[in-house]
Amino acid sequence: MHKEDFPKDPNSSNFSKGSITHPFWDFWAPVIFTLALYLGIRNYIGEARYIPSGSMLPGLKIQDRLFIEKMTLRRRPPLRGEIIVFNSPYSFDPVLSASRSFSKSRCFLLNLPLISFIPGLSDAACDAYIKRVVAVAGDLVLVNKKGEVIIDGKRKYEPYVSSYCSIDSYSMGTCKPILGKVPQDHVLVLGDNRDNSWDGRFWPGGHFLPVEQIIGRAVWRFWPISRFGSLEDF
Repeated sequence: MHKEDFPKDPNSSNFSKGSITHPFWDFWAPVIFTLALYLGIRNYIGEARYIPSGSMLPGLKIQDRLFIEKMTLRRRPPLRGEIIVFNSPYSFDPVLSASRSFSKSRCFLLNLPLISFIPGLSDAACDAYIKRVVAVAGDLVLVNKKGEVIIDGKRKYEPYVSSYCSIDSYSMGTCKPILGKVPQDHVLVLGDNRDNSWDGRFWPGGHFLPVEQIIGRAVWRFWPISRFGSLEDF
């Protein structure tokens, strides 16, 4: 075998010092790269989320796992019927956030996978909500006491809603009606389970969601396998 085929002695004068790796970077470089890749994908492409409540029943059930896509709504505004994930109203509603010191950096840390499971560190302002867009900018929208949506005088067809709000013989119910025109760069979001959803009808500082608070669209359910499939036409 030719002598140049043998590995060079790192202690020899012929060994290039620039090729010697430091133990610090041997360990941390892959970790930093993996974290940067994860954060890049999570912030700009998509992420996984789960359903924590029954506000989107019957279509989305508690503990369903969804893929949230983030690129489309960077190019266009949300459309009626789309299911979206957005920042907690406690972070942007002027009434709900008045008594809180919201911090994006704190929420960033609290939403990291390992840290988010530590008991006692949760913050309502750092949560994410999932609802359906029922009205967009410029719509004159009425949500009646039953939770039915009327846009520009025409009732919206909503096959995904099976549980409307109940009304007694005195025309009284637990759900709050609203009437208004959706402002520019805002949408109205409601849960499919109209009788059990804390959504735009109940936010004290305003009924409409600023589009800048939207995280992304729910486009795919990947768990459980028995309900695996697209949510695009859901």
